[in-house]
Amino acid sequence: QVRLVESGGGLVQAGESLRLSCAAAGLTFSNYIMGWFRQAPGKEREFVGVISRSGSSTSYADSVKGRFSISRDNAKSTVSLQMNSLKPEDTAVYYCGASPRPFPEGQNRAVYNYWGQGTQVTVSS
Repeated sequence: QVRLVESGGGLVQAGESLRLSCAAAGLTFSNYIMGWFRQAPGKEREFVGVISRSGSSTSYADSVKGRFSISRDNAKSTVSLQMNSLKPEDTAVYYCGASPRPFPEGQNRAVYNYWGQGTQVTVSS
């Protein structure tokens, strides 16, 4: 049974940093691209970033480019999202997802087979 578990969310002030982690189990982790998405109240789940199977390639939404970075540790089956210079508009529930599709498709939430339960990030102004 595949399981993705996010952690690291919380309440921070604008300009501060948070690091989210996602631990995977029940799948061959290195066979999957890993994406981060977020969903604010009343809005659709939106793409944040994605990392390739090897970790050599990443892609980010324009709204977080230069502030967020994704890394992965295939030996530990974990993926992380480092979020710096947080803004109130970054407030959302953050989800990690796993997809067997090619890396260029990673911005499309429809290609993800597995999702975590989400972790809340709240940024106060």
